[in-house]
Amino acid sequence: MKLLRQIATSNRAIIFSITLGAMLAPLCATPAVAQLASTPPMGWNSWDSYGTTVRENEVKANADTMAAKLKSFGWQYIVVDIQWYEPNAQAHGYRSNAKLSMDDHGRLIPAVNRFPSAKDGQGFKPLADYVHNKGLKFGIHILRGIPRQAVVENYPIFGTSIHAGDIADKNSLCRWNTDMYGVDMTKPGGQAYYDSIVAQYAKWGVDFIKADDMSSPYHKTEIEGLHKAILHSGRPIVLSLSPGPAPLTEAASLRDNAQMWRIEDDLWDNWRSVKNMNTRIEAWSKRVEPGHWPDADMLPLGHIGLRAERGNDRLSQLTHDEQRTLLTLWSIARSPLMFGGDLPTLDPFTTTLLTNGAVLSANQHSTGNHIAYSKGDLRVWTAHATGANHRKYIAAFNLGDTPVDTHLRWQQIGWKGAAGAIEELWTNKKVPGSAGLKIQLAPHASSIYSVNAP
Repeated sequence: MKLLRQIATSNRAIIFSITLGAMLAPLCATPAVAQLASTPPMGWNSWDSYGTTVRENEVKANADTMAAKLKSFGWQYIVVDIQWYEPNAQAHGYRSNAKLSMDDHGRLIPAVNRFPSAKDGQGFKPLADYVHNKGLKFGIHILRGIPRQAVVENYPIFGTSIHAGDIADKNSLCRWNTDMYGVDMTKPGGQAYYDSIVAQYAKWGVDFIKADDMSSPYHKTEIEGLHKAILHSGRPIVLSLSPGPAPLTEAASLRDNAQMWRIEDDLWDNWRSVKNMNTRIEAWSKRVEPGHWPDADMLPLGHIGLRAERGNDRLSQLTHDEQRTLLTLWSIARSPLMFGGDLPTLDPFTTTLLTNGAVLSANQHSTGNHIAYSKGDLRVWTAHATGANHRKYIAAFNLGDTPVDTHLRWQQIGWKGAAGAIEELWTNKKVPGSAGLKIQLAPHASSIYSVNAP
């Protein structure tokens, strides 16, 4: 009897523990931020085309084109880049100490002369609604810290008795822009300020924040504060950190606080930038996992430079081979894909890049992506296709200035062999490969294959 009573008491304790755990789990659970961006985000960003100057009608036009031509291929984010709060923003740089649009709590708001629907305190809500009604998601760029203008006028932090001057770190400055001071997160009100701006963004319907001047140099406390503010807002907002290079030594912190982080400084349409990105991507390849994406930066393809920070109105100066190489590398390495060209004036060749579903599938639905072979200027990546029996990817790159012509044996990339036809995904051509793969690449060119392999 004593043993039975012990068993009964033990069972009741287990049942109580399970029941209490089930009751408390929703209260104790941390929001599943890691489940945001379960695949690399794909979208459009205004920077490469419009720099600091993009206007509401241009954002809408890009959203219209994405919805009509690209959404079915997985493209979904429309992101307004830097200085949407600067009424007199200009191409080719920033106006020093510009007068910014902000509310009575030091929070930046869209410049109404550029974003007319923001009138009467509506902020980006009407524009976000427009984008959402297209079945897309809306994002904005922000700079680290609190506006210097808010500090000079010493605005009160929303919901507190603390003022902007109490939390500003006037020694923490952006190296390339004069809009902001850093926030001293050890001061009372530091977190409240970040909470207040993200609450505003959540109210507007923002789905994506590109936070700049955050990760190079690495501002850990403000990154953590922004991450907490997103959690406090209750809205699922993807956080992307810029600029690069983000430090590899902070990989754990980056993973804990963001879904994307830049691994290099701004990428533009020249081969040197693309070639150098290989080294960065290779270094970060083991850190790629669902919800956490090392970001090789935007795709400077198509029609760019309309009113950009760098360069004049032009089609991308990368050759067609170099453009395919860029998108092949971003895809096999699973970098986020943020297109920088102007979508309403998209040219036919760039359209073929952005609508190749097979290549994009490697970016969105693959695992185990890594360099399997490297010799001279030849790099070969392999990956497994998610959910496909024995389906794998091979991507080969010629980083040099002379042609590559070689026969790659399966053993050289750690495979036992391949069965059936191999398809090159840019050309849709079947190629033989019983004993290996013949690789012929022009300078700066690449190929990506789908392979049935054991």
